[in-house]
Amino acid sequence: MRWGALALLLLLAPLAANAEDANPGYDKIVDAVVARYHLPGIAVGVIENGQVVYTRTVGETVAGSGQKITPRTLFKIASNSKAMTTALLGRLVDQGKLHWDDPVTKYLPQFRMHDPWVTANMRVADLLTHSSGLPEGGGDLMLWPEPNAFTRADIIHGLRFIKPGYSFRAQYQYDNLLYVVAGEVAAAAGGASYETLMHREVFAPLHLDRCQVGAWNRDTVGDVATPHRRDDGRNVPIPEAAAIPAITSAAAGGIRCDLTDMLSWARNWLVPTPAQLQWLSPQQRKTLQAPHMLIPVSAQRRAWDNSHIMAYGYGWRMADVDGQWNVWHTGTLNGMYSMLSLLPDRNSGFVFMINGEADDARTVLGEVLTKHFTAPNDTRDVNWYADTLERKSKQHAEKSPLPDTSTWQAATTTEMAAWTGTYRDPWFGDITLCPQDGKVRFAAKKSPALTGTAMRLGKRYLVHWDNGELDAWLDFKPAADGTPISLRMAKFDPDGDFSSDYEDLAFRRVGGCP
Repeated sequence: MRWGALALLLLLAPLAANAEDANPGYDKIVDAVVARYHLPGIAVGVIENGQVVYTRTVGETVAGSGQKITPRTLFKIASNSKAMTTALLGRLVDQGKLHWDDPVTKYLPQFRMHDPWVTANMRVADLLTHSSGLPEGGGDLMLWPEPNAFTRADIIHGLRFIKPGYSFRAQYQYDNLLYVVAGEVAAAAGGASYETLMHREVFAPLHLDRCQVGAWNRDTVGDVATPHRRDDGRNVPIPEAAAIPAITSAAAGGIRCDLTDMLSWARNWLVPTPAQLQWLSPQQRKTLQAPHMLIPVSAQRRAWDNSHIMAYGYGWRMADVDGQWNVWHTGTLNGMYSMLSLLPDRNSGFVFMINGEADDARTVLGEVLTKHFTAPNDTRDVNWYADTLERKSKQHAEKSPLPDTSTWQAATTTEMAAWTGTYRDPWFGDITLCPQDGKVRFAAKKSPALTGTAMRLGKRYLVHWDNGELDAWLDFKPAADGTPISLRMAKFDPDGDFSSDYEDLAFRRVGGCP
């Protein structure tokens, strides 16, 4: 059917008509968040009753560069990629190439989980609901930090060695690896790579012309936001090469898009055109955004939003907020944060993307924008939410302080002589703890970003990473009864990012230093 040109006009007309509209209320919210959290750059768009009524870009693609963020600036959307992955799978279901209840092994015979029964009973749908039994963030060290040498085949092979944290389908624990597996299921069912299918089945028919996945070039594409980290109160760019490689984690969080395309993507869910309803059927749309796995409602969400139920669909979260249904997802990846939020009963929503560390900023901005729709008379503003989070963080730090590192020092090669050597974990592979320049250095064979120096703090050892990753304790167990020396790791900050899943590693010494 020749609907492409008409669909493009229908998609873009409301955006073009409203892109420059000023809205003092929204401006005040955005300005307050940018000022409070010193964000390097942000792109925000709001939809009311199916129409784009507000867009705003603030800041720079690279802090201090003078290169302004625009509606065409590409950001990492991170885990907002998951909804695009599930839409791709929904397309394949509509085409009869896939069924949600199909066993994963139908498409990937080599797929194995730790428990053979789980392997046999894992359906395609089970890959999408974070209820597989994997511990929270289990195996994420095969995805991040980037770049690394883990392949999708490595992930499928490694899953069998990751011990479950709970029973299959018993509870919600967020994971990323099974979305990578889902991308490979799509590739097997669709007869092409995940990246090819995403371009062909999602980007092209929806005219998401700036969205990128797979290998591409920053200089050729142009107008790309650089991620940033906060260091001593400054936004420090995290450099990227011009040639962006295809990454293993694409189906879980590897897509980049601009504000224009993200608003088109959002409107596709809120007010789909007849052509878009042919692109993805109403039945599959309903399936993707239906509750499939309950999520515990936090005390904060109950207090702020009067929420009673929260659930995960296929690539979407959902909850009641002030008596209204909210469907949303967030994204976090190496110096970039995003949020897409829909209020389907109002045909309204918003999207924003930030190219800096913005955990609290995202929470605050998302909350205030949501309240604009669900509780317009609520007097709580940006500073109220920000102050509340700040007090909560301070109280937690006082209650559970981290160990003081002011007295730590590099461990000597002599004191660590009994522990040096090559260690192996069945899913992560080999690491070395070996003398180098008078220190003991940790190096991961397949994850070159995980290199650091062994430090001693009191009677314990830890590794301090060179690149600022979350430090990790090193706990050794001597050889005994024919069992070699073993090494377990744990986050120095127990509340740190769950993707630093050191606790799931179980190293055994397999040899000396190279």
